[in-house]
Amino acid sequence: MIAAVHAATLKNPAERRRLARERLLRLARLMDAAVEVPFLRTTVGMDAVLGLVPVVGDLVSAAVGLYSVALARELGASGWLQARMIGNLLADAALGAMPVAGDVADLYFPAHLRNLKLLQRELGEPFIEVKPKPRT
Repeated sequence: MIAAVHAATLKNPAERRRLARERLLRLARLMDAAVEVPFLRTTVGMDAVLGLVPVVGDLVSAAVGLYSVALARELGASGWLQARMIGNLLADAALGAMPVAGDVADLYFPAHLRNLKLLQRELGEPFIEVKPKPRT
C-alpha cells in the first residue's frame, strides 16, 4: 500500500516539485547550518564535519551537492544556474582539500546554502531561512 501511494505521488508533477523543494531545504540545512556555534557567530553542518575526513569527506559532500543540483533541475533550474551551483561545489571542494585552511573555509563558505539562495532567486521565491532557531 505504501509503495502504491509513493508511486502515485511521483507521477504528480506538483507533488514531485514540493518534495524536491523540501529535500533541498533539508539538505542545505543539514550540510551548512545544522548547529549554531555561538562564539564564532556562525552555523556549522555536516559539510564541515565531513571535511575533517581527508579526501573521502570532501567527495561525500560533493556527491550530496550534486544530488541537490539534480533536485534543482527538477524544479526548473536553468543550465546556467546549474553550472553556477556546480562551480560553488567545486570551489567548496577545492577549499576543503587544503588540510587546515579547508576546515576553516567550510565554516565560512556555505556552498549548499549559496546554491539554495541562487535557486530561490531564479525561481522567484522568497528566501527561506534555514538557520537553526535560537533556543529559549
